[in-house]
Amino acid sequence: MFGLGNNLKLTAKQTALVLIDLENGIVGRDLAPMSGPDVVEACADLAQAMRSAGGTVVYVHVLLHEMVEVPADKPMMKPGTPPPPAVASELVANSGYVAGRDLLVAKRQWDAFYGTGLKEKLDAEGVTTIVLAGIATNFGVESTARSAISQGIAVVFAEDAMSTMSKAMHEFAIENTFPVMGKVSSVKEITSALEA
Repeated sequence: MFGLGNNLKLTAKQTALVLIDLENGIVGRDLAPMSGPDVVEACADLAQAMRSAGGTVVYVHVLLHEMVEVPADKPMMKPGTPPPPAVASELVANSGYVAGRDLLVAKRQWDAFYGTGLKEKLDAEGVTTIVLAGIATNFGVESTARSAISQGIAVVFAEDAMSTMSKAMHEFAIENTFPVMGKVSSVKEITSALEA
């Protein structure tokens, strides 16, 4: 649940932290305004806080070697490029993922909900709100947020735990798109807002 105004309140047992694409093939890219390693560190801290409060933590990784390709003016990979090795799709070692405790979801496109069973997993945990973070702000994070709100799930964006291909892209989403989709907050604000 959200509080009124800037006073964010999150009931941990009804909240899931959904971390997007903290994997070898993505974290090492040139990103802004934060580097990949800085995003990973912020996400790992947020995951620990969510676990400690009794909330659900979900790590989402894209299977880069199986990613759906569609015709585009600016494709993510140049045509004819061989698919990356499977290790590129594995979470980075310091992602904070806790096997047996956290949920792990594999996707084949930007949206973490489409064809992954994520909605059913969140429903089983009683989740009504997700906190989104990871890479990239205006691709995987935004696509997942759009899908969440279309299914009636409230969204909080951890703006200082995400990054993308340029500062301008990140800021456009944070300042113009995300505020009409949910709440934009900092890691510190989100951590303070978690209630058992």
